[in-house]
Amino acid sequence: MRALFAVILGVAVCVSPARAAPAETKAVLVTGASSGIGRTITERLASKGYFVYAGARKDEDLKALNAIKNVQGIRLDVTDQQQIDAAVDTISKAGRGLYGLVNNAGIATLGSLENMKPEEFDLVMAVNVQGTYRVTRAMAPLIIEQKGRITNIGSLSGTVAMPDLLAYAMSKHAMEAFTDSLAGQMAPLGVQVNVIEPGNYDTQIGRNAAERTGAASRMADRSRFPKPDDVAAAVEQALFDAKPKRRYLVVPVEGEARIVIRKQLEKLVQMNEDQRFTYSRDELVKMLDEALAAGRPSGT
Repeated sequence: MRALFAVILGVAVCVSPARAAPAETKAVLVTGASSGIGRTITERLASKGYFVYAGARKDEDLKALNAIKNVQGIRLDVTDQQQIDAAVDTISKAGRGLYGLVNNAGIATLGSLENMKPEEFDLVMAVNVQGTYRVTRAMAPLIIEQKGRITNIGSLSGTVAMPDLLAYAMSKHAMEAFTDSLAGQMAPLGVQVNVIEPGNYDTQIGRNAAERTGAASRMADRSRFPKPDDVAAAVEQALFDAKPKRRYLVVPVEGEARIVIRKQLEKLVQMNEDQRFTYSRDELVKMLDEALAAGRPSGT
């Protein structure tokens, strides 16, 4: 069988043509699966018959994940290359291959430029940015083999940067760029890449940030928000729909969507205002009409 050789993310990959896994055997790795969005994604996919490798760091979390049908807990700290390599080895030896990767592991931190400790900033980048890169790089050959999907969990903070979420917003903007760049690299190999942008849901990310930094914030208590079931549903669509979107804006209320769209329009105005090349309102509207007529870009 003729093999196609490609270099993706600095990794030499040998790809056999068109070996898509049957639906009933498709396996997905979810990082950060111990709680919140990651746990909800894991439970939803497993309940639909997909096999989930659920990444977690603590023994008690791995035990709880292993108790779920169609789930195998994998010890996976995304900042630890040895654990990432071991996860690749475990998945490879299982014989199912890997159709999907959900880069969900992430942390937040609270604070401004002035009062944020450099080590706290470094930790956010190590988990949210470098961890995503490391895991994707390691799992890419398996996903390419099955012409699968890579779904990144972003955030509204990847489109709207709030003042007290400096490091987190920076990391989630990086996730947006990573998604777009990787989608272009992976498209010729039959792999689709997309990003989920959740709004405010009831997860532990705020509580964990407050506990780790000792900072008091309204963000810590997220119990007033709905559970992230809609986020998990969007992940399932991103992984398995025949024509997935590049971006899934998943918010519990219309107001959050309006904020995101308005902020993107404000950036457009800023990029167009008093620049060397500036476009009139009619020209901008024409560009918008052309973009709408062209339709949405897919995960590729």
